[in-house]
Amino acid sequence: MKKQLLALAIGSMVVAPSVALADKGPTVYGKVNVSYENQDNGTEDKWSLESNSSRLGVKGELDLDIENVVAIYQAEFQVDVDDGNRGGSNNSPFSQRNIFGGFKHSQFGTLKAGKFDTPFKASQGKIDQFGDLRGDINEIVGGSERVSNIIQYSSPKLADAITLNVAMIPGEGNTDYSDRRDGVSDGFSTSVVFDNGMIYASAGYDSEVETNLFDLGDSDTLVDALHVAAKVNIENFELGALYQQSENSDSAFDGGDFKDSTYIVAGAVTLDRWKLKAQYGMTDLDASNDDLTLMAVGADYKLAKNSKMFGYFAKVEADKTTGLATDDTTFGIGFEHKFSM
Repeated sequence: MKKQLLALAIGSMVVAPSVALADKGPTVYGKVNVSYENQDNGTEDKWSLESNSSRLGVKGELDLDIENVVAIYQAEFQVDVDDGNRGGSNNSPFSQRNIFGGFKHSQFGTLKAGKFDTPFKASQGKIDQFGDLRGDINEIVGGSERVSNIIQYSSPKLADAITLNVAMIPGEGNTDYSDRRDGVSDGFSTSVVFDNGMIYASAGYDSEVETNLFDLGDSDTLVDALHVAAKVNIENFELGALYQQSENSDSAFDGGDFKDSTYIVAGAVTLDRWKLKAQYGMTDLDASNDDLTLMAVGADYKLAKNSKMFGYFAKVEADKTTGLATDDTTFGIGFEHKFSM
């Protein structure tokens, strides 16, 4: 019996790599990012252990009997490693992140459907130096949405640098502001991305996508938004910037016109194992004439290719009476381990 089990184990080790080579997967991947933080919002000062968008996923490609076409899939879940209770009252450590299936053609591009980051959100990603922490640019800029029931086409990379992404989002019969959303595409999200390794540049546009609008008191509404972003990597220096305008859509009857105008500047320098980084941003709230500002500084120390320790300080401040936190500061230290197998 033991010899049979040993033979099965050895056989699986021989067969599994050949399957993986043929189908490019499945690949199990993820990251654990944990920080211990002092959080002070002006009324409460506390220490907290945070799981910063830690995740676990599986992805891959399947060969099809169609030339140059493969099936693609991904199932990714956020995992709260600090208290194991991502699901709230369900006591589940998991919640859905990007989950989709689709097809990829070597010359015609990729089509996928499911729940995942909009092209608008994804095209911001290269700028933020404090993603998933409390210094994240999303503290003051809206539009960073992971949307359900979304269908996206992405072109192949043109001239080895340019990608076009177009996504449509049917409302599936839901009613928003007395408007029944039952069309082929009640909202859509697009982006154009240039990335040659040294220079990253993007433009993104959302139309009638439900997201937060800070000028409306950080409330969700149907929003039209446009942003442009750029980042330059020169040797051990990084410098990035983003400008965005967001306003409530014509179909969102919010009782007025509300608009956010945001700019972000961010940079970093790498010195051996150290990465020193900082970013600053401001959102001008049109209706309230208030400002929302973000400042963050920090340092990463590289332990290995996929592991690091970090420390950071972030402050989010709202001017006047926006209804938002007027003085929210965070100091944290933590670590991150990424893995793939």
